[in-house]
Amino acid sequence: METLIFENWESTIRTGILTILGYLAMVFLLRISGKRTLSKMNAFDFVVTIALGSCLASIALNKNITLTDGVLAISLFIFMQFVFTFLSVHIKGFRTLVTSKPVIVFYKGEFLENEMKTQRLTSEEVFNECRLKGYANLDEVYLVVLESTGDISVIENQEKGIISTVDGLDKL
Repeated sequence: METLIFENWESTIRTGILTILGYLAMVFLLRISGKRTLSKMNAFDFVVTIALGSCLASIALNKNITLTDGVLAISLFIFMQFVFTFLSVHIKGFRTLVTSKPVIVFYKGEFLENEMKTQRLTSEEVFNECRLKGYANLDEVYLVVLESTGDISVIENQEKGIISTVDGLDKL
């Protein structure tokens, strides 16, 4: 029980050094892996984020894990995230396996109740997002999309331009 607060200076110094080195290694690896690693999260990005945090904590606190082992684990998680995103961009079937599609939940003045129930989204959440984006009422809104990241996009009523951001969504 006496080692509950302090064991020895060697352990404390080791934890400090490994935490700093592990953190620097993770920042370096995330920086060279590109912006996609730190983008809005879908399911597999979330898993990588949790795994990276766990690896860093293990490097810092687990005396059985060396810095080399920890940095290798971090590198492999980042590499796997790179592979998944690469395959998602190049293979459509793979993309549908690991990411969800954006879903329209409000269209031309009407809530799409079935989609909202499927996505576990309430009208209050849609109202909240519309207010946050400056809309006083839904007459100003053309459609609301629940994005694959979980964000809610609000598209206002206006004439259709040359390049639409909603053409790829399932037609109603």
